[in-house]
Amino acid sequence: MITRLGVVGAGLMGSGIAEVSSRRGINVVVVEASQSAVDRARNRITKSIERGVRSGKLSSEERDAALARITFDTDLSAIADSQLVVEAVIEEEQTKLDIFRRIDEVVADPKAILASNTSSIPIMKLGMATKRPESVVGIHFFNPVPVMPLVELVTSLLTDPGTAETANRFAADQLGKHVILSKDRAGFIVNALLIPYILSAIRMFESGFATAEDIDTGMVDGCAHPMGPLALADLIGLDTTMAVAESLYSEFKEPLYAPPPLLSRMCEAGLLGRKTNRGFYQYD
Repeated sequence: MITRLGVVGAGLMGSGIAEVSSRRGINVVVVEASQSAVDRARNRITKSIERGVRSGKLSSEERDAALARITFDTDLSAIADSQLVVEAVIEEEQTKLDIFRRIDEVVADPKAILASNTSSIPIMKLGMATKRPESVVGIHFFNPVPVMPLVELVTSLLTDPGTAETANRFAADQLGKHVILSKDRAGFIVNALLIPYILSAIRMFESGFATAEDIDTGMVDGCAHPMGPLALADLIGLDTTMAVAESLYSEFKEPLYAPPPLLSRMCEAGLLGRKTNRGFYQYD
């Protein structure tokens, strides 16, 4: 059983992972790159847990206990005694490789699990950045983590079966997530299906075939999707969508995975969706 969890990177995903873990009784150390990032993460987690109290899902005592289980730091050595570390930094391969090298150096227990929340980068690449690829696994959560029930568990050719079993128990038994198992290929299960769909919608919009609103309405009202593909891209973040597409295209060289020019231009312009208040839609 995991009782000491490290989370490296506390954006939306890392903060969500820290929150759901602390609410399940796990002590969490969150590491961010700067004090300002730590402050944003603490505020984000506190607000999310407070919403749980207002909705009646958490008592004030459960709120206080969950918040007390989370500590924050800017020094990676703070995760040294973790039994499991989840990396949740930006979806950029070199950044993740550098973080995995550093995590490998500071985590003392040779049996500790080093996991990535990557949505697309092959786990083998991350594992080979360490001296213990047998302990490296993908534990891919979905946004928002406190709400979405799914986790993709991804094992590389070198992941030890014991590592996979412990990671599965952590996600399923301790966090109450529904775990699906994926082979170690870029995009895994969900994004290998989802990203081509989103890219197709972007190409349709880019060509002038239909408006963003009509494309999204078509999929919501015509196919009973909870959200249209362009609104979903804005929610995911166009930079993340771009990064996953690039990872898929690098792996498979299939045209359907190639990022459309419009997506590239929007990322270059900093129009990244909800996180910047503008993407395919404008947000206040």
